[in-house]
Amino acid sequence: MSEAKELMASREKTIVKTSVIGIGANILLAAFKAIVGFAANSVAIISDAVNNLTDALSSIITIVGTHLAAKAPDKKHPMGHGRVEYMSALVVSAIVFYAGATTLIDSVKKIIHPEKPDYGASAIILLVAAIIVKLLLGAYTKSVGKKVNSGSLVASGEDASNDAVLSASVLASAVVFLVFKVDLESYVGVFISLMIIKASYEMISEAVSELLGARADKELTSSIKRTIARDEQVHGVYDLILNNYGPDRYLASVHVEVDSKLTAADIDALTRRLQDSVYKEHSVLLAAVGIYSFNMGDDRIGKLRSDIRNIVMSFDGVLQLHGFYLDEEKKSISFDMIIDFSVDREAVYAEAVKAVSEKFPGYSFDVALDTDFSD
Repeated sequence: MSEAKELMASREKTIVKTSVIGIGANILLAAFKAIVGFAANSVAIISDAVNNLTDALSSIITIVGTHLAAKAPDKKHPMGHGRVEYMSALVVSAIVFYAGATTLIDSVKKIIHPEKPDYGASAIILLVAAIIVKLLLGAYTKSVGKKVNSGSLVASGEDASNDAVLSASVLASAVVFLVFKVDLESYVGVFISLMIIKASYEMISEAVSELLGARADKELTSSIKRTIARDEQVHGVYDLILNNYGPDRYLASVHVEVDSKLTAADIDALTRRLQDSVYKEHSVLLAAVGIYSFNMGDDRIGKLRSDIRNIVMSFDGVLQLHGFYLDEEKKSISFDMIIDFSVDREAVYAEAVKAVSEKFPGYSFDVALDTDFSD
């Protein structure tokens, strides 16, 4: 078994183990809360029980999703099945939303037609125990999730921590009722329901964002660029694109500036070195390395590059100029311009190209409007 497969197998095993612990804890809490909630006629405690039950179901779906995502690549899916984890997150989100919506309806009904709860010592003890269990479970699950880079586990851990807050609110409403005889538990049920719905919305947004192609993590892209820039033949690193095929599964492409005097054999050796370094250090498959030819050792061209850069960068929204190359024989200059999404990119591009063309009429310009792919 290769090192990559061993890491994937170990990751799956860790996620399953952690999820099973969460399932056991949530099922026990849900069962006890349901018994106590019905006995005390408390919609807040029952809502909390439903929340625990959906957490257990979420963990089950996480296990199934992780197992399916670990399937080996095949002809139809050459990059594997890692994105199944994002699909499972959507299913979990839908279940959580349904639970929140139904408990919200029940809580509102209780407000319209109130029924006095009957809290006993068992309810108080259960709520205190639930808060402690959820805090410990949340801390443990988040820690493991960050260690294995599992968004599902991190989300489950955060949800468990939030559940502790919700249980604390139920406990507070019970204490208020016992001491002051003021019934707040239906309103607490509404609060819990809204928190559940909010959590489901955030989960849906994150999963959809990943499926649509979210911007890559800044720390990862910056570290990959540093790895590539270490090579003595690389004079600039640009246009790093990471295509995500599931947690920790990336296919990347990048452009590098190199001396225009390098041969095809030199570039081939460089490409292989970069691919090897990026995979060993970041577990990212660098599928393509594009080349920008760089005019080395010519002060006059360096001055021209600097002057053009100053003109282009003076326009609002221009983030970067790179890939500059001067063809002396054809009197042509080429470069790429990255323009921020917050401005009218086409308009800024046209104005910048017009400005440099008027400033240097003896040259033709081939300017590419590039995209701000990564930090």
